[in-house]
Amino acid sequence: MHEIVTLQLGQRANYLATHFWNLQESYFTYDGTEQSPVDHDVHFRPGYGADGSETYTPRTLIYDLKGGFGTLRRYNALYELGEDSAAGQGLWDGREVVQKQAPITQSEYQKSLDLGTPAPRLTSESVRYWSDYNRVFYHPKSIVQLNEYELNSQTMPFEDWNVGEELFNDLDKEHDLLDRDLRPLIEECDHLRALQLFAGSDDAWGGFTAQYMERLRDEFGKKSIWVWAIEDGTKTQRHHQFKRDTNKARSLYSISQQASLYVPIIDLPHKLPGYLEVDRQSEWQKTALIASAIETVTLPSRLKPYQYFEAALAGEDGTHTIFELQSSINKINDGHTKQSSNEDEQTKAETEFDIDFTYDGEDKGAHIFNQVQVSRGEAPESASESAQDQDIGHLRKLRLYNSESMLQSFHTPLSLPILDSFPHSMFGPQEGGLNVFTALTASTRTAQRIKAISGTAARLVSVEEREAIVNGLGEIREFYETGWSSGSDEEDD
Repeated sequence: MHEIVTLQLGQRANYLATHFWNLQESYFTYDGTEQSPVDHDVHFRPGYGADGSETYTPRTLIYDLKGGFGTLRRYNALYELGEDSAAGQGLWDGREVVQKQAPITQSEYQKSLDLGTPAPRLTSESVRYWSDYNRVFYHPKSIVQLNEYELNSQTMPFEDWNVGEELFNDLDKEHDLLDRDLRPLIEECDHLRALQLFAGSDDAWGGFTAQYMERLRDEFGKKSIWVWAIEDGTKTQRHHQFKRDTNKARSLYSISQQASLYVPIIDLPHKLPGYLEVDRQSEWQKTALIASAIETVTLPSRLKPYQYFEAALAGEDGTHTIFELQSSINKINDGHTKQSSNEDEQTKAETEFDIDFTYDGEDKGAHIFNQVQVSRGEAPESASESAQDQDIGHLRKLRLYNSESMLQSFHTPLSLPILDSFPHSMFGPQEGGLNVFTALTASTRTAQRIKAISGTAARLVSVEEREAIVNGLGEIREFYETGWSSGSDEEDD
């Protein structure tokens, strides 16, 4: 078995991860007549509930601030607290005065799940927290509330990168977070394959994640660590934007060098195709669209049989770890997919996508070093022989010899299910699942973006940090400039 353990760091990350887990839960089959193509053991752990019954819960750790969990309880129907688990009075024998916050009312959607009745249609107004549309049970040890800060606090905002860095160091000094939180999940794995992080990168969660990554890399050596680094794409006042840009520079410098896969994700790109209808004020809606791409592009990592997803990410030599996320969406049976239509073009890296989650469609004429394509749903007409059916090693050597981009393509007939926890009108009128074509791409666009980010850091970062960050970003940038490995790249641009 090759397990993947997930860490969810922050409010936006939890909105995104909730969609991810809802999709994983939808692949379970219960009638015994049909087997799912998804290997559930990759992301789910077996266990036993309070009544001794078998349970199956996500291999995940969920970090959020006080007030960020909404109505999600640490102990749910699978793991109810016993009477003797209540906190005792301790040594104090005086009179107790108990103060309780007003409980958050459960959403109608959650009530319907508990009762087993048809779920009401969710709206941007009815989704107040990510737990309002959550469809899975979590193990109590997966829930980690950070009481030092409160969600959306005006007096102590969780915005500065240094604040997150200090919070992690304080907590880790007191508890050793890896031992307390992560190690129980790791010890349940037969063979840990990768760690997956959903994390904010342009606020204090970037600093928290950077410190966590440092500990993870020390502990797990060369183990694969995938980071989906979420950036707030909404427009804001100038001084807030400066703070976000500074945080992004610090996160890119500190986290990307320790990650096997680092994907900056704009929540949400400004350029979207006309067939999408997204409420930009709703975190629930925005992250649903992002989840449709992330869940698709990582699907090969949990399909039966295992399809060597990490080897595809490594490309030729593993030097490119910062990737762009792109996607195109087409309805099933509409007679069209965003795939190449002839055999010659199918061997080339794709550059035209409807949605660019990383660089918002900028600088499309870049040179591609490596690309991993994943298509799902209706099979492309020309896909008589997919890349995973061929000799991957031979194809890589051939591409390297011809100075071509590294490329690996995956296809699965498993379409993207449209759940009742998804925004109903986002993809327009549809029935069944969706065709989705996604890619992770390492290209020279990253060098261009790092150049811009370095310029921002040089102006805004404190003098003490400036030299290290600017020089560090410059070294990273060199790996994404054409001509660094062969002169043939310049001719392709």
